[in-house]
Amino acid sequence: MLSPAFITKNQHFLALFPKGLAPAFKTQAYIKKYNSKTNSCLNYTTSSESKQESATLESVSSEIQGYSNYMLNTYKKPNFFLEKGEGCYLFDSSGKKHLDFTAGIAVVALGHSNPQISEIISTQSKKLVHVSNLFYTREACQLAKSLVEATLKYYPQGKVGIYEPTYTNSAPTPKVFFTNSGTEANEGAIKFARKYGKIIANAGKVRVSQNNILKTEPNLKYHMHSFIDGFHGRSTGSLALTPNPKYQDPYTPLIPGVTFSRFNETKELNTFINELTCGVIVEPVQGEGGINTASIDFLKAVRRRCDEVGAVLIYDEIQCGLARTGNFWAHHAYPPECSPDIVTFAKPLGNGFPIGAILVSDKIAQTVNVGDHGTTFGGNPLGCAVGNYVVSQLSQQEFLSTVKENGNYLKQKLNNLASPYMGNQIKDVRGTGLIQGIEFKSSPSHIVKRAQELCLLLVEASKNTIRFVPPLIVTKAQIDDAVRILDQIFKETFSN
Repeated sequence: MLSPAFITKNQHFLALFPKGLAPAFKTQAYIKKYNSKTNSCLNYTTSSESKQESATLESVSSEIQGYSNYMLNTYKKPNFFLEKGEGCYLFDSSGKKHLDFTAGIAVVALGHSNPQISEIISTQSKKLVHVSNLFYTREACQLAKSLVEATLKYYPQGKVGIYEPTYTNSAPTPKVFFTNSGTEANEGAIKFARKYGKIIANAGKVRVSQNNILKTEPNLKYHMHSFIDGFHGRSTGSLALTPNPKYQDPYTPLIPGVTFSRFNETKELNTFINELTCGVIVEPVQGEGGINTASIDFLKAVRRRCDEVGAVLIYDEIQCGLARTGNFWAHHAYPPECSPDIVTFAKPLGNGFPIGAILVSDKIAQTVNVGDHGTTFGGNPLGCAVGNYVVSQLSQQEFLSTVKENGNYLKQKLNNLASPYMGNQIKDVRGTGLIQGIEFKSSPSHIVKRAQELCLLLVEASKNTIRFVPPLIVTKAQIDDAVRILDQIFKETFSN
């Protein structure tokens, strides 16, 4: 029997297992062995260990250089291999243990090498991996059902969009389409919005402007609108909706008919969102854009304007959805007047296994027919088997409450950490749940690099912001460890 003191000290390891499922063989001796089998960056090392580590790094660097001849490298990467992960930790090729506050950029919600997910992948791969979408599989059907039920369960106040009751049923019945990734989910949402817009324009159901242009040419209702600092993906359509020259300029011209306006600014909405607009896409919490949370008034105004001109409201919850904020969906924190017609999501759904999805209202779903959209790998049984387990965990009230609690704890710790530097080197601390950010007055790249040297993995976002998106199983003790490392770095960096 493990003592309470031992459990508290080793909660980072026990967090690898869902509550009540930690196997009995995880004895004190076993966990002590686990904790000692790798070196922490902050541990004292002897000169002989340093020499051995230096030789290892040199060997790995040479190996990476050799592989670089074969890989198209579009990312700047550190000079080591990551070889293993457990929970909130990653282990590199020199044996160092890194505390991971990136989670594969908000992907591994249940931690690296989750034992239950590993077992599911092993079992399902021996049963059925792929059959194409020409056939039903229980795995895909069950995952769609679980997603819809969890969505409705945690937002009974919803009345519009995906929560609007259907003509044949007093209860809402949104539908799910599975994809391989987030950008593919957004591409599908663009297509659905375009088709819906064309249909209602052709039927004369849009409040048209004085020149009645849509009555004579309904195909003109194809325009899309997004917001400054939004990020929606790297494929052509999604990229067109991502107003960042860094990403767009090498690939222009992109798809036409796209407009942008300022995030959280309501005065510009009527100018840019008009009768020619078929869809509006927005992140309730912008991740890549610098951890910016949409205001209630802003999302209310966007929803209202979409209704006025017959545009589809799309919430991109690829990074902020599926429990990241402490709600099942980020938009569940908003009034029902803000509800979307479509939700796109991906990252945590497969805990690292590639899978994404589009949740569409019944009204939109009725306009999508057989053959209108497709995917080869989307909804494959293996990915959906993993997704079923992930949703079963993320949709538990206890899990969501813990994310909120630990998110508040992280924010408090970051505020305390930033306080001595606020107004000087640091501009702001912001976020919700376990998607938090610190905005600096200048680029924090050197801080991220130094943190990596001290075995804390972080990821930057726009606006000189460091993004904190750890696995959702992160503990308060691990948050303390991360903040302790950052405190050391801040003192080193800002003391001069």
